[in-house]
Amino acid sequence: MLAIVLMMTLGVLVAAAVAIYVAYPHRGEAVPVVPQVGNAMRKGVDALPTLEDSESKV
Repeated sequence: MLAIVLMMTLGVLVAAAVAIYVAYPHRGEAVPVVPQVGNAMRKGVDALPTLEDSESKV
């Protein structure tokens, strides 16, 4: 029972992080209450490799 509650809580936290990222930093806006969270998310995304437009067309 405890494992189920912990996994559901983890799932809700991940979903909330994705929703916050999509709502604010992805659009270039600051998170209203805690802008440090938006800055940390933006730094994390900038560190990940991405495909350029020219690379995605094969």
